[in-house]
Amino acid sequence: MTLPVSAFIICQNEAHVIENCIRSVSFCAEIVVVDSGSTDATLDILERLRAEGLPLRILHEDWRGFGAQKQFALEQCTQEWCFSIDSDERVSPALAELFPALLADPAVNGWKITRYDYLNGYGYVPPSSHERYHNRLFRRGKGRFNTTDLVHEGIQIDGVVKKAASGGLLHFSPIVLHEQMLKENKYSTLKAKMKQQRGIKPRPWKMLISPPLFFLRWYVTYGLWRCGWPGFIHCAKGAIYSFLTEAKRYEYVAMERIPPVEPTDVKGY
Repeated sequence: MTLPVSAFIICQNEAHVIENCIRSVSFCAEIVVVDSGSTDATLDILERLRAEGLPLRILHEDWRGFGAQKQFALEQCTQEWCFSIDSDERVSPALAELFPALLADPAVNGWKITRYDYLNGYGYVPPSSHERYHNRLFRRGKGRFNTTDLVHEGIQIDGVVKKAASGGLLHFSPIVLHEQMLKENKYSTLKAKMKQQRGIKPRPWKMLISPPLFFLRWYVTYGLWRCGWPGFIHCAKGAIYSFLTEAKRYEYVAMERIPPVEPTDVKGY
């Protein structure tokens, strides 16, 4: 069954994950992919899938930042409903089965959908340990991204938004810890810069409070304790990201106040 949905995806060098993502939304009438300059086999894979008959529209757009790039992709969608999915995500079988019912509710303009992370050494977290819900599916014209979001872009939806009752997105990102921490370092820099641009003042006390609260929210509230040590590591990575974000925001201001110029008076050392 083909549904009146435009799935939209932004990507760059995602050859290792893009095919399974595209196939998981093959029930959509349109799949919009905006590539920002892949140099691996991503575009070859997309062209092969389009040749198979999948309803792919492949576009190029230089990188604008996460929020602006996704808003550009959204603006290319033509169907009644729009569905945001990342290249390392897949629609679970339960969510795919639920899609027709989600679209059939006339009182709803958008749906929040949960996500199940893949943990190295464990696999996908169990349904009882899912992530928080995110705005992902909405009527065209009722949702938008903040184009100033440098990272962790969210969708603002007008009107009634509900949670999908079952299923979710399978987040397959089996990155080794070394590479994952490089990513967390990059994203924390973007978030700190975004806070700086928006005039959000540093709150040094959050370096103490945010990391343990982040860990406990994921480990206890989201139930990652069920996943053993892989779950512990996943939550600890998030806590480190939380600390780095707050520390970098503080450091930007501190270095403006006291520039890193080597002191000339070093007596007593």
